[in-house]
Amino acid sequence: MFEKLHEVDALYEELGAKLSDPATMSDISEYQRIAKQHNDLTEIVTRFREYKLACRQLNETEDMLHGSLDDEMRELAQAELDELKERKAGLEQQLKVLLLPTDPNDDKDVILEIRGGAGGEEAALFAGELLRMYLRYADRQGWKYEFLSTNETGIGGYKEAIVEVHGQGAYSKLKFEGGVHRVQRVPATESGGRIHTSTVTVAVMPEVEDVEITIDMRDIIREHTLSQGAGGQNVQKNETAVRLIHKPTGMVVTCQDQRSQLQNFEKAMRVLRARLYEIEMEKQRAESDASRRGMVGSGDRSEKIRTYNFPQDRMTDHRIGLTLHNLPTLLDGDIQIVIDNLVAADQAEKLKGESAA
Repeated sequence: MFEKLHEVDALYEELGAKLSDPATMSDISEYQRIAKQHNDLTEIVTRFREYKLACRQLNETEDMLHGSLDDEMRELAQAELDELKERKAGLEQQLKVLLLPTDPNDDKDVILEIRGGAGGEEAALFAGELLRMYLRYADRQGWKYEFLSTNETGIGGYKEAIVEVHGQGAYSKLKFEGGVHRVQRVPATESGGRIHTSTVTVAVMPEVEDVEITIDMRDIIREHTLSQGAGGQNVQKNETAVRLIHKPTGMVVTCQDQRSQLQNFEKAMRVLRARLYEIEMEKQRAESDASRRGMVGSGDRSEKIRTYNFPQDRMTDHRIGLTLHNLPTLLDGDIQIVIDNLVAADQAEKLKGESAA
């Protein structure tokens, strides 16, 4: 591990020198590439240098303890030694995590799909609440988002909503949200006070560039229909909605929230590309990472990952056994604690895999 860290430190210095080289500064694309690589290494290099400093201070303190000290100074030195040992161990653990292979998609924007599942209108209503939760979380992160397609029920629910989320680390923070979200509560329309169980499916896909996945346009059936407005003056008379059918997979994508056919077509192609990329990623994960997926989950939309129990004011993530209370706060987008626990569980599983290897 430490040989690798010394290599990273040396590379960081080399990249820093290149950034101040006039030849690099004259080539904007090359400068941006090197600057990103340098920035990506900053955290691990900073932690490694802190670790080396802690080691030096620890050695100096041990040498001090071996010398002649009065009782008071020895007690102070021993306390400092204990603190430095704890700091060294903590930094070593952080370095192990930082050296783990990173997901190449972590820095990408996200296409988020939310659909009401079992439970009819109640499922659609909760789909709307989950949508709001993720958008409020995006607001907290300073991310931007735009709707690609929506199918509302008219009373605040969504049969389907597809949203594009733009922001630093969006995929890295949202990728474990994919799966089936179950809600247990008494619907407003339930006169008998019985608790109903409904489900909502969430899919989180990294947005991919054209070069990352190729789609043969001969495999696409393109149809145009009238966009479904809210009625009255909002109904669009032109056929601006675009429906794409991918013949090899049978996948159907509809986008209707943009003002023109071209805009809806471009958005639909981005969704289709992301879905096909997700399928390819699932194949690779199934082959190489089955054990980790068993704990944190694959993001497969058929997998029940979480339950929101309103009578008990409880949210439980079944993959890691995390239970939290205060549902109103969580559904208002304050879900960082959930995401942090999922990321930590994923890192722990990766570390276990590295140790076994």
